[in-house]
Amino acid sequence: MQHRTYRYTIQYLGPKGERGREFCTVTVHGNGDRTMRAICEMDDSEVLRDVTASVDRDFRPKDVFVRLSVKDAFFGSSWFRFAGNRVECEGFTVNEGRISQVMEFVRPPHSFVTHPVACDVWHFAGIDRTIGDRVQDHYGASCSPLPNGASGPMIGRTHHRFRYLGRETVESPAGRFETEHVQFIKADGSVGLEAWCTLTDRVLVKMYFPILDTHYNLMELTGSKG
Repeated sequence: MQHRTYRYTIQYLGPKGERGREFCTVTVHGNGDRTMRAICEMDDSEVLRDVTASVDRDFRPKDVFVRLSVKDAFFGSSWFRFAGNRVECEGFTVNEGRISQVMEFVRPPHSFVTHPVACDVWHFAGIDRTIGDRVQDHYGASCSPLPNGASGPMIGRTHHRFRYLGRETVESPAGRFETEHVQFIKADGSVGLEAWCTLTDRVLVKMYFPILDTHYNLMELTGSKG
């Protein structure tokens, strides 16, 4: 087999200290497809999320499974499939019961918000890096509209506005990395999220999310990297 695997851990750090963590294992196949298996623990909101997300070589979504627990109780689980302009969902949630959704998009979604922060830097894999820091619009899909992802999981629509700020060498507890720096821009022009990730595997090195006043830092990275 031609696949390679790498693993990493991300710390969530809020004003009062550590508020969560994320454990990620990613397999990259010989054809460029990759699958992330992420466990997300949010201590203060008592959210536990298990995600298995597969994308193609351009980080476009292919299929995703999301299972959500809140306060140690099952909240919902759903499977999503992406086929051209269509997104399909089969699942069960404590609020909606059994769900079966099909949603059509004008064009294939550029990415899918699954809510591990490790996947947040996958959203801007396809941005135009030749236009400087002009704001770019991209349209995708989401499993939850909430900042902590604690709803559904069900299909929703997203509108991302990115500003590419170029390459930077940055440090985290896991070491020094060559990264690209991107801002998520809100409708009022303010910065909604700021992130730095590695160039090829798009591993999140550091990020700041003002809504939750939380910093996210890469703590360790092991395995076969590209």
